[in-house]
Amino acid sequence: MPKKTTIYDIAKALDITAATVSRALNDSPRVKKATKELILETAKQMNYEQNKLAQALKSGKSYNVGVIVPYINSNFFASVIRGIEEELYPKGYHVIICQTHDQENLEIENINSLLNAQVDGVLMSISNSNIENNPAFKNLVRKHVPLIFFDRKKDIKGVSSVTIDDFKGAYLATQHLIDQGCKRIAHLSNDRSLEIFQNRFLGYKQAILDAGLEFDDRLVVETTSKVEAGRKSTEILLRLNNPPDGIFASCDFSALGAIKEIKAQGFSIPNDICITGFSNEPFSQFMELSITSVDQSPMEMGRIAANVFLDEVHNNAKIKSEKQVILAPELIIRQSSLKESFLEAN
Repeated sequence: MPKKTTIYDIAKALDITAATVSRALNDSPRVKKATKELILETAKQMNYEQNKLAQALKSGKSYNVGVIVPYINSNFFASVIRGIEEELYPKGYHVIICQTHDQENLEIENINSLLNAQVDGVLMSISNSNIENNPAFKNLVRKHVPLIFFDRKKDIKGVSSVTIDDFKGAYLATQHLIDQGCKRIAHLSNDRSLEIFQNRFLGYKQAILDAGLEFDDRLVVETTSKVEAGRKSTEILLRLNNPPDGIFASCDFSALGAIKEIKAQGFSIPNDICITGFSNEPFSQFMELSITSVDQSPMEMGRIAANVFLDEVHNNAKIKSEKQVILAPELIIRQSSLKESFLEAN
């Protein structure tokens, strides 16, 4: 096995002290520019690699950042991660990605593992579980490790977050269905112990009330963000004596399930039942029947979360400023909710 190059090897090759080499490699202003450039070029030619652990111990920074998401294979979370990486990589940071599979025990394990890895911060979207007494969050705050929530968040004093205006997004989607002439609009909800799904439910309900329509809680079905779950929930709705003529789903996957069940029962979309989803997943625009959905700007969310982290890292004040960034949603209107009568009128 070839011997690793050390600062002493570089010093010997240039006939200078090891201390000078060390200062140059750590970008010390005490070393002249020409000397520093010569040392860096020699280090490169000799395939010198700095000891990252030693650097971390010396500087107090590992230049590693943890990102925790419920699922990595979600386009939304993958796009958020890409936004985070695009902001942090040029600043010299590396991203360690963890997923919880929406399980609290994995969430705690991920946080503890990242703490053991001496990460400089944690950016995360919380799991779809009851985390009221999760000690891992308190541990992060107690150790003064910057914690930034994105998308799914928990209200913790001093902790920043970057989210979409879920209430407004749901309101826009429901109002659009009302504008299409829908009178009985159902809602495929999700676990409303999570703030994002509670806000989507509230936005839906408020749009119903503001339009002077009757709010019927039988039209609200709690489901999960799965295609099959959306299909089964829609089957329940279609068995009602007075079934819905519009459905607002809290995610695109349950919207897709709704579409499958509605078609299976011989109804026409959108002329019999209009559908809107949430998240603007890529498949929603490429289907034969494209799906109207609320765009969450995941890339922008990731970039902003990364910059909130960078602001906290470079803030030397003992009291950290808490930031609550709320992005504006955009309704992308497609075939699943546009009735022929609407198209003819416009």
